[in-house]
Amino acid sequence: MPNDNHFQNGYSDVNGLKMYYEIYGEGNPLVLIHGGGSTLETSFGKIIPMLAKHRKIIGVELQAHGHTNDRGTALTFEQDAGDVATLLGNLKFPKADFLGFSNGAHAAVEIALRHPRLINKLILASGVYKRNATAPQFWDGFEGANLPDHLPPVLKEGYLKANNNPEGLQNMFDKDVQRMKVFKGWEDEQLQAIKAPVLLMSGNKDIINPEKAVEIYRLIPDCELAILPGGHGDYLGSIETLRNDKWEQYYAAGLIEFFLDK
Repeated sequence: MPNDNHFQNGYSDVNGLKMYYEIYGEGNPLVLIHGGGSTLETSFGKIIPMLAKHRKIIGVELQAHGHTNDRGTALTFEQDAGDVATLLGNLKFPKADFLGFSNGAHAAVEIALRHPRLINKLILASGVYKRNATAPQFWDGFEGANLPDHLPPVLKEGYLKANNNPEGLQNMFDKDVQRMKVFKGWEDEQLQAIKAPVLLMSGNKDIINPEKAVEIYRLIPDCELAILPGGHGDYLGSIETLRNDKWEQYYAAGLIEFFLDK
């Protein structure tokens, strides 16, 4: 993570949450939305230093994740979108670019649909978007999922580093699993209604099948597609898929910059 005079972090009152955020760098704002079971650091810790060289990074942690507390409601992507929109209002950012990874990409879709005025450009990284976009075994895996066996150790460590609360870790895991059990995805008409320019990113061995990524790319009106080598989030440096904690696909940061600067 960058360590410079432009770093800020804190909590904001957001729809019943004390929502945690971090801000890095200077320039046009780029909002980062992490994946399920993750924190800002585990999803984006490798790539933030590169992105913060050229723009202001606003990293958020969603309900029940990382430093952010929970409320007595189920997790939904609609609520995540509302929370991020409220946070940006509190921080006085009327418009920004967005990068959402995995479940964060799903939250970003809801922002595009519900709060389009907030978005300049949108990067959707390794989302699923439709139930048929991945193998049935992926969805079957949420039945009977348990914390010891189904959350990667690096994500457990990441949560406990941010919030040393084992009960909170279990709560986050249970709510993330339940959200995916009932996930329906978006209709074609909804994806076709996204007006912002979009960069759709995925790995060739990602959760979403490459063929389905192409289908989603063809539905979104102003969309570019990048399918990169590797699995779920390799190209962003998401910690759960790295080998020996080494990020090799740092060139993805340049691809993101190129898209945002066009």
